[in-house]
Amino acid sequence: MGFKSGFISIVGRPNAGKSTLINQIVKQKIAIVSPKAQTTRDAIIGVLTEEEYQLIYIDTPGIHKPKHELGSRMNQASYSHFKGVDLIYYIIDGTEAFGKGDQFVLERIRSTKLPVFLLINKVDAMTKDELIEKIAFYDDGTFKEIIPISALTNDNVDRLIQVSLEYMEEGVMYYPKDQVSAYPEQFIYAEIIREKILELTEEEIPHSVAIAIERIVKKKDTTIIDAVILVDRDSQKGMVIGKQGRMIKAIGEKAREELETIIGGKVFLETYVRVEKNWRNRAKMLNQLGYVETEYES
Repeated sequence: MGFKSGFISIVGRPNAGKSTLINQIVKQKIAIVSPKAQTTRDAIIGVLTEEEYQLIYIDTPGIHKPKHELGSRMNQASYSHFKGVDLIYYIIDGTEAFGKGDQFVLERIRSTKLPVFLLINKVDAMTKDELIEKIAFYDDGTFKEIIPISALTNDNVDRLIQVSLEYMEEGVMYYPKDQVSAYPEQFIYAEIIREKILELTEEEIPHSVAIAIERIVKKKDTTIIDAVILVDRDSQKGMVIGKQGRMIKAIGEKAREELETIIGGKVFLETYVRVEKNWRNRAKMLNQLGYVETEYES
């Protein structure tokens, strides 16, 4: 058998476990994970390479009803990955009841001619009867495979990869064998800082914050990173900074520790907070931050 390769898009509703799954597959953290919905904003690319194959995974933003221009662009990014790939994983949270959002995604999936796997995630939190019931509900011919998994505990993920290879053809190695992510370092650095904000701040903050990396200077034993944290309102700026600067200090410390692990050296991280009112609805600002409009044809 020759070398196989192909592209796989992971789609689903927010918080279904897409980012946890892609991190598990490539055995490295490339996508930020948070219990708060809409954590992923960009399509994140992860690469799994073994001796006999290379699979390129695209972790898309969760499909949801958008409340602003940023939300619309996140949905466009997801829809654009319903084409141009070899296989689609539709991942659902097996512990959640079927709702309007699921119906919306299913209609999109049924319109594609690509093979689609249904991944029932979080089986570690389900009973056997609940899983059987969920499989029976979805087993209507829409999906080529229905595979129960736990992205968190790595349950059945190896089988998922092996079954996926049956749908791949012989091809080339698109990325070097030691590359696990196809994103520039600025993106990874910004996402780590944003993850720490999601971890440490209140509910109001997560969807109104963006990170712009303004400067990266690499010296012999230190990497200097200047990052601007953009928020919607003055009150949010106060929340991110915190009393006597405690919150921004904590964000910076947690981000720096993880960045040092990734970079493998000392990091000097300088963070600033700036108010950009209504940035999520400003096309120019969204373009500058990399949330580019994507054309989608059904």
